[in-house]
Amino acid sequence: MKTLPDIRLRAIEPEDLDLLYRIENDRELWNVGTTNVPYSRYTLHDYLATSCDDIYADKQVRMVIENGEGVTVGLADIVHFDPQHQRAETGIVILNNHRRRGYALAALTELNDYALRVLHLHQLYAVVKTDNDAARQLFSEAGFSVQTTMKDWLFDGRQFYDAWLMQSFL
Repeated sequence: MKTLPDIRLRAIEPEDLDLLYRIENDRELWNVGTTNVPYSRYTLHDYLATSCDDIYADKQVRMVIENGEGVTVGLADIVHFDPQHQRAETGIVILNNHRRRGYALAALTELNDYALRVLHLHQLYAVVKTDNDAARQLFSEAGFSVQTTMKDWLFDGRQFYDAWLMQSFL
């Protein structure tokens, strides 16, 4: 297995508002995820202020990824948390200037461990656009496998795209 860089997943703080705003409003990321609308600072500030930091109440947890020097390199999410069926969706964003350094794989490895040992989940899953080879490779390296192709699953406002459902059984 690859040697992964040191990272830390930490709770999102009010001071992370600018980071959250930048990521949520990055149109390039809209084409690889399920969000395709801009978020206002007010909406994101309200999210940060009202989040309980309890995955059972919020049905999601967002964490900041920091490298070994304490520099923020991205965000990791666990969303659509379903305690009854012991599963959740995961997603990850690494900031452009920190990509291809192993941070995403290290973060997904930490998320898998957190999901198993703390949340007691049976599986994590991800929705990956079929032409996103980098994401497919990343999730595969983290123990996810393609289970099915979902036709016309993602829409960018002009066109539909197929996506894979990738799962990791913990």
